[in-house]
Amino acid sequence: MDPRTMNPIALAFLGDAVYEQFVRERLVRSGAGGGHADMLHKAAVHYVCAGAQAKAMAYLNGLAPEEGGLSAEEASLARRARNHRIATKPKNADAAEYKSATAFEALLGYLYLSDRMDRCLEIMEKAAVFTEEHK
Repeated sequence: MDPRTMNPIALAFLGDAVYEQFVRERLVRSGAGGGHADMLHKAAVHYVCAGAQAKAMAYLNGLAPEEGGLSAEEASLARRARNHRIATKPKNADAAEYKSATAFEALLGYLYLSDRMDRCLEIMEKAAVFTEEHK
């Protein structure tokens, strides 16, 4: 299947897992939480919660493409995901945050399935650093 035509919620489903693994690996490699699983989990939540992902998405949208911001294609995909009707009520976020977080995850899923891992890693790194600087 062509990732450009896939359901954005399916892309977000995959992107969520891609970002979760990135964050977990980042935390383990940094020695965060002293290697204790419960502390690592609490640290990971700061990166992967809808609020943090929504803020990271806003940050990426504010960057010019030459600064590592979204290309027109990436911004279009993110908008499509953000505007997609959600069937469930978010548990720990308001609807706007949830939609922005979904856009972020869909973008990662899209890049992953498009075999653009360098770009996917670049965006995840920018999001993680932004999250660390704005805790």
